Amino acid sequence: MYARTLAICAFGLVCSTHRLEAQGLSQYRNFELGSDLASVSTLAGIAASDAKVIHQRPAILQDLEWRPSRWSPGSMAASTDPVQQILFSFYNDQLFRVVVDYGRDRTEGMTGADMIEAISAVYGTALPRTPRAPDRVASRLAVDSGSPVARWGDADHAVVLFQTLLYSATFRLVVTDVRLEGLARTAEAQALRLDDQEAPRREIVRQQKERDDARTAAAKARTANKGVFRP
Repeated sequence: MYARTLAICAFGLVCSTHRLEAQGLSQYRNFELGSDLASVSTLAGIAASDAKVIHQRPAILQDLEWRPSRWSPGSMAASTDPVQQILFSFYNDQLFRVVVDYGRDRTEGMTGADMIEAISAVYGTALPRTPRAPDRVASRLAVDSGSPVARWGDADHAVVLFQTLLYSATFRLVVTDVRLEGLARTAEAQALRLDDQEAPRREIVRQQKERDDARTAAAKARTANKGVFRP
């Protein structure tokens, strides 16, 4: 109970601090949806070159992973920040999604209701829970994230808290620009179709390169060995 109380206080303090910055549904802390990769990497203090290219056509999709320091800046004291890692996703150099994984040790003992209370201090009252429409297909991220606990949002933005219960509860918060995410999902589906269509040709090219490399290596070895071979 004591550990749970400490966790709730620490998490609530972090959330309340960022509420003072007038955070809206288009933000997670100081990160603004729609921002470019350079701006996000600068705020996070990491190199933009660390971003991973997921697809290059028909649109450029990139992911940038950030693990905040476990130590308070300028201090030897451990940070109370509950964030374990954040994944920033970009569509044509526009931030469309922020996936926040909270550390198990920093949320230990906290319930879904505790998390909703803390996050509501930042994003306002959670939306009423409604069943998923039968024709709406969950994204791969939503499936991997566990069970949705609560949602916040409007027509343009979505904030969803997920919980998994493997061994003990872990929590994930996903903040999304609805329009950009739709474009990104469409682009990803098209990219996968293009990959499938081009797979036979890429395999032919790969095999030809292997044969060419083998011939080149054999010719090089023949030249080297022929010059020094003595029967």
